[in-house]
Amino acid sequence: MFKIQHSLNEPRFRIKRVFLVIFALLLLINIAVPLHAASDQPLVYVLEVEKTVTFGTARYIERGLEEAQSKGADACIISLNTPGGLVDATLEIIQDMSAARIPVITYVNPEGGIAASAGTFILLNGHIAAMAPGTTCGAAMPVTISPSEEGTQAADQKTINFLAGHMKSIADQRGRPADLAGKFVTDNLVLNNREALEKGVIDYVAADKEELLNKIHDTAVTINGQEIVLRTAGAQIVTVSHNTSEKVTNLISDPTLSMLFLTIGVMGLLIGFYSPGFFLPETLGAICLILGLSGVGLFQSNLTAGLLILLGIGLLVAELFTPTFGILGVGGVVSIVIGILLFPNEPLMPGRWFTAFRFMALGVGLVMAGFLLIAILGIARLRGRKPVQGNMESWEGVAATELNPRGLIRISGEIWQAETKDGNTVKEGELVRVAERKGLLLLVEPVKQNKNGG
Repeated sequence: MFKIQHSLNEPRFRIKRVFLVIFALLLLINIAVPLHAASDQPLVYVLEVEKTVTFGTARYIERGLEEAQSKGADACIISLNTPGGLVDATLEIIQDMSAARIPVITYVNPEGGIAASAGTFILLNGHIAAMAPGTTCGAAMPVTISPSEEGTQAADQKTINFLAGHMKSIADQRGRPADLAGKFVTDNLVLNNREALEKGVIDYVAADKEELLNKIHDTAVTINGQEIVLRTAGAQIVTVSHNTSEKVTNLISDPTLSMLFLTIGVMGLLIGFYSPGFFLPETLGAICLILGLSGVGLFQSNLTAGLLILLGIGLLVAELFTPTFGILGVGGVVSIVIGILLFPNEPLMPGRWFTAFRFMALGVGLVMAGFLLIAILGIARLRGRKPVQGNMESWEGVAATELNPRGLIRISGEIWQAETKDGNTVKEGELVRVAERKGLLLLVEPVKQNKNGG
């Protein structure tokens, strides 16, 4: 009876199933349409270039463009408000912009902002260039600082001609007046936003980024020989912030600070060589010298980080074998932490990763500092033993280094700074006897000399 009833009702069940499937499909379509519409919203990344253009700025632009491309952004805006900067860093930025696979829009803002010198090179290299009302560009003649004269002077004619030719090449590539662009370098030409628009140096004047994105909507640009139509109206704007590595690189590559680091580095090493034994000048000098050389562009940021970490490890190892009461150890911790902060240069990592990495670096520094403090306290306790604090005369030891006349000796399992009492040289490995103690410095005499004299 059950089977007969089921067969009689089967067509009705099939109709119900069809209606259920249709209803489910309609429901999925209703859900999917708004999701697809949301995904159709244009995405525009913004990179902000302010103050001096340095190698930190170049790292930032490189990472920002890579991130924008990996996220499928429709365009990238480089927001400019800079008085200029380093030539090499600017050329790196221009190369990264030219290699970009998405439209790059350069935009001088806010009102009253400038794109001078290096900023003008970047401005003209945009697929679309724009300025806000009340902004200025130009004055791109390279300058040098001469020790024999006050202030800055124009660079040599060879450098001016080269940069003027490069500026013309950039303008010509983007369809802008090449001869006029060359005058930014040769004649220090300056244009406000209205003049730049009239002369074809820029394409648009817009009060803010939203207005600019609406104006350039449906504009066609050519990238790697392929024409791309911009879809930017009502775009979602994502501003990329500088990570810790870029901030540190930006700081040390500032021309003023890099020269200061170089000066401190050289002077510290010279003082250390002429007055050995204190260790602070050498430690500070080595760290500053690496930072200074990196700041002038001799090292890439990752290489600088590696050198600082290696230096830090060397200083920590030296601290274990040399009684400096923490000078080398503290220098080692500082060097390692700075090196760790400089290391990350991964454009696809999320912002949260860089925040966590920063805290990890500081955590490593705190842990190392804790171990260093324990070691220093242990050494201090050893120094507090009665024989060490009392009379050490007639104690015998071995020269750990050549005493000429100052060096290191090993006595009772400890390393001490020592100096020969008569100023003569004692070779490494020879036996010595303490004749007098002056604080942490021991005045010693060769044991064989005493025996002969006796």
